[in-house]
Amino acid sequence: MSTHVRRMRWEDIPQVRGIDLDCFPTMMPPTNYETEYINPMAHYLVAYDEALVPLENASGERLQTIFGFIGLWLMAGEIHIINLAVSPYSRRQGVGELLLIHGIELSMELKAILMTLEVRPSNLAAQSLYGKYGFSERGVRRAYYLDNGEDASIMTLDNMDTPEYNAALCSLKTSYLQMWKVPVGETVFVLT
Repeated sequence: MSTHVRRMRWEDIPQVRGIDLDCFPTMMPPTNYETEYINPMAHYLVAYDEALVPLENASGERLQTIFGFIGLWLMAGEIHIINLAVSPYSRRQGVGELLLIHGIELSMELKAILMTLEVRPSNLAAQSLYGKYGFSERGVRRAYYLDNGEDASIMTLDNMDTPEYNAALCSLKTSYLQMWKVPVGETVFVLT
């Protein structure tokens, strides 16, 4: 699979909503992606594969197949990761990590000074991924998740505007490319 990342388009909303419902079926209220699309604070990126046969919507428009997305809000120089979701059929293929890399790079382009997110303490895979990219636990939101009352761990990345973090991110990107055998010259890190 050759996965690429770009900004979310209006026609992506039904697929993004479907992935959201697959990944977070108990989230109430569900995210209104039409509102998010026009929200100037919101920035959404989607992962897709150009090689697959595109879908068609009811109007006959050809659509690219979306595998996952990341939603970011920029507020007062800080980025909050609203959600990062990968279709259940596309997990364990590097899509979530690729979206996180792009989210961090977009945050840097937007001149954010730090990033935050909430994650379930029971989601060890997500915590490991965030930790790999420099996020650390900074607090807890009690009974944050409505489905089971689970707390949320607050994780923060606050050194992203330093040369040291930029060097670490470059090293992580190189490791990612080697792990997923992305061909030299592949433009997976360019937003289109």
